[in-house]
Amino acid sequence: MNVPFKNSRRQFIQGAGLLGLSLAGPAFAAPQTVTVVTSYADEFVSRIEAAFEKAYPQYRLRVVWRMPNDAAPYLQQPGHGGADVYWSASPRTFARLATAGVWRKLPIDRQALPDHVGQTELADPAGFYTASEIAGFGFVVAPSALAARGLPLPTDWDDLTDPRLAGLIALPVPARVGFAPPMVEIVLQAYGWQRGWALWSEISANARQVDRGSTFVTDEITAGRCAVGLSIDFFVNSAIANGAPLSFIYPRHTGLNPAHVAVTRDCANPDGAAAFVNFLLSTGGQKLLAHPDIRRLPIRPDAYAGLPKTSFNPFAAAAAGGLQFDSAAARPRLATSASLFQQMLIEPHDELTGLWRRLQAAEQAGKPVPAVRTLLSTPPLDEAAANDPALHRLIGQRLEGENPGTPTPAEIAWSAAASRNRTAARQLLEEAGA
Repeated sequence: MNVPFKNSRRQFIQGAGLLGLSLAGPAFAAPQTVTVVTSYADEFVSRIEAAFEKAYPQYRLRVVWRMPNDAAPYLQQPGHGGADVYWSASPRTFARLATAGVWRKLPIDRQALPDHVGQTELADPAGFYTASEIAGFGFVVAPSALAARGLPLPTDWDDLTDPRLAGLIALPVPARVGFAPPMVEIVLQAYGWQRGWALWSEISANARQVDRGSTFVTDEITAGRCAVGLSIDFFVNSAIANGAPLSFIYPRHTGLNPAHVAVTRDCANPDGAAAFVNFLLSTGGQKLLAHPDIRRLPIRPDAYAGLPKTSFNPFAAAAAGGLQFDSAAARPRLATSASLFQQMLIEPHDELTGLWRRLQAAEQAGKPVPAVRTLLSTPPLDEAAANDPALHRLIGQRLEGENPGTPTPAEIAWSAAASRNRTAARQLLEEAGA
């Protein structure tokens, strides 16, 4: 760790294990504890902690580590498990806990804080939580690997359908990898329902799947198994900071994923919680996000002053007409689109890839089979059906509940419909001599 913490009151808790809590006994009044629940990595929290405690010496942080799926039940305990603040990159958790009445109104002045960047909402309209930093979706690339194959750097999602990228794209499985579902919706919003699924079908046929608990997307690139990966910027920036020869590209159609901060309704230290939140959102706190060990995007426009011109500035991108992805509109459908992706493109991946290779070979040989392209590209339900709130609840409960491995009847029907399309596509290819 690069920053010393001689008197840190940091406490990292994983499961039921207490990893450390040092209590000093100075002659003056002991600093008050501010308990923060987070899923952020230690190198991130350490720098924020050191700067906060320097700015507010009357407080010390006690940090409780919880992944988002564990944070919700923890914070819903009586007294919120002792938590004063929740700080994490999990928009759905914040919205869900707001509905459950876990938060109090944020003790902040929003005058200098924007409510949106592009179409991405940064503040809860009801005032219970707000974005503390943002991350962007895009492509991690190994420029040397693409150059060696004579391939250009991709600039947007349709570039990833190039048959020369077959087997060279690392694709995180949306139903299994937490950051991936918004990417599905970015493409669907940008290109429309039909064209968006057509792109995803062809992209997935070029891809290697990266599942939860396997390697990171960046590992697939640095190991040479792939040349392009779909990711979120801070994972890639972390790899670059550790010396990986990678680059990150924000495509023309991209979106942002806000991390948020909230104060618990029954917090034990409301003044300390207010101090921590206001520090996070201050210009000084936001400028810490540019540190090479953190590399996140601030939510204050003034925090970008002085950063290198090569740095991505989402407010400048939005002013130029980009960042039209509406994350709030996409959020209710994330689980549904991730599940549809699973049934249509992930489970039958090998079969689908073979059919795309045959179709592309036929097209290159001057034997276009447009009906096959339609069959491989068409999702097994229309957008109106996919927007059904009852379906969202059903799929969301299945993916986030106790039995995520048992598909619902709707998902079984999607799988069967996609299978019929593949069978029909194979028959047409055989009839065409492809």
